[in-house]
Amino acid sequence: MGVKIFGARSHGSRSMTGFDFKEITKRKPEKALTTSLRKKAARNNYGMITIRHIGGGHKRRYRLIDFIRNKVEVPARVLSIEYDPNRTARIALLSYQDGTKAYILAPVGLNVGDIVVSSEKADIKPGNALPLSAIPVGTTIHNIELRPGKGAQAARGAGAGAILVARDKLYCQVRMPSGEVKKILSSCRASIGQVGNLDNENISLGKAGRSRWRGIRPGVRGMAMNPIDHPLGGGEGVGKGHHPVTPWGKPCKGYKTRHNKRTDSTIIKRRK
Repeated sequence: MGVKIFGARSHGSRSMTGFDFKEITKRKPEKALTTSLRKKAARNNYGMITIRHIGGGHKRRYRLIDFIRNKVEVPARVLSIEYDPNRTARIALLSYQDGTKAYILAPVGLNVGDIVVSSEKADIKPGNALPLSAIPVGTTIHNIELRPGKGAQAARGAGAGAILVARDKLYCQVRMPSGEVKKILSSCRASIGQVGNLDNENISLGKAGRSRWRGIRPGVRGMAMNPIDHPLGGGEGVGKGHHPVTPWGKPCKGYKTRHNKRTDSTIIKRRK
């Protein structure tokens, strides 16, 4: 896994970098583990834009990832490491002893031919899934469940890794990739290791068209708009001195938007 630097053949490729894909061992996905992915261009059922700057992009098939890991005590062999256009991480194709296949997120150190298992008695090695109650304190984990049996919801992006910092009978304390320390039920499952594709943060797109391939449309600065379109719009020349806000007047830098009393009690230490 490494970063490929493109030559300066044009203004777009002058600062462009990409992946060398040396870790990829199979080009086409397992057809039975994919499904269609319809584009909605961030519109709701009325056709109104609900998320700005989204639309277009290359056609994709969605890879069905096993985030639950509920095939307990059944060993699986890693058949291939594949590219997934829907996420920053790489995915690994598993073949279980009973003949079924599944995709999981590929952690650092997982290679073709390795054996992984989901079990309370599994070894502490990359790719294995265990309940938090069976993982030693200080272990780096990813793919963390927040509710038992619901499937992994936290630490799933490229390079993400949380650390189990404390444990008791009912709850464990986990330091999330954001720095937040969160209380999670000890019966929740997590996978050992750090999510792979660590070089994802070092990639420079280089040109606007590469964002369009990903389905990201251009975003216009509020200061470049008219007063009717944005609170920061209008004025003679370049108007400074405003506090950055959204088109609806909400502060967009340093403004707390989290309002979830149900899970406030699970946060031991905030990010900031």
